[in-house]
Amino acid sequence: MTEAVAKANYKWRVVDIVVAAIIAVASGVIFWGWDIVCAVPLTLFEGVTPGFEGLLNGFWLFAGPLAAIIVRKPGAALFAETLAAFLELTLGNQWGVGGSLIVGIIQGLGAEIAFAVFAYKKWNIGTTLLSGALAGVGCWAYYWATNPGWNGLRVTWYLVGSIISGLVIAGIVVWFFSRAIAATGVLDRFESGRAQARV
Repeated sequence: MTEAVAKANYKWRVVDIVVAAIIAVASGVIFWGWDIVCAVPLTLFEGVTPGFEGLLNGFWLFAGPLAAIIVRKPGAALFAETLAAFLELTLGNQWGVGGSLIVGIIQGLGAEIAFAVFAYKKWNIGTTLLSGALAGVGCWAYYWATNPGWNGLRVTWYLVGSIISGLVIAGIVVWFFSRAIAATGVLDRFESGRAQARV
């Protein structure tokens, strides 16, 4: 019960900023690495049916949910996803400002909404799944808006794929990864680490 509903603490500490930034930087490097190798998988998935490549978007969605579920402060998801996207852009990729930074901000907003709607009091697998799914919706919204030529079937497949990918990679994987980190004791200065210790 303590894990599901915790007393809200909105004040950021220096350690919160540092850890959220570390998560963002590590995520940004992973985003950039995925940029390098994603062309073939994206082409293969798109070959199944246009829009199916949305199933691979989760590799760009996890920074926000991960930072939020660990730091547990308002704005953590938006901060981490935006910083990760900025680093990805700075390192250089094929997507440019729009496909890196702008979409990253929108994904971060989506991830943030999942925790905001519960007034930053619920930090459980359910809100983490919702955060990943809404990050996926944010990704879909950007690409739908910037690709007006997409037909209804492609728009639908891309939305479904992005949500599923967000649920799995930025939701389930992020949740269990955060629990594994907490189990090591390195998060003892965070509620996320103390909650794990009480389980």
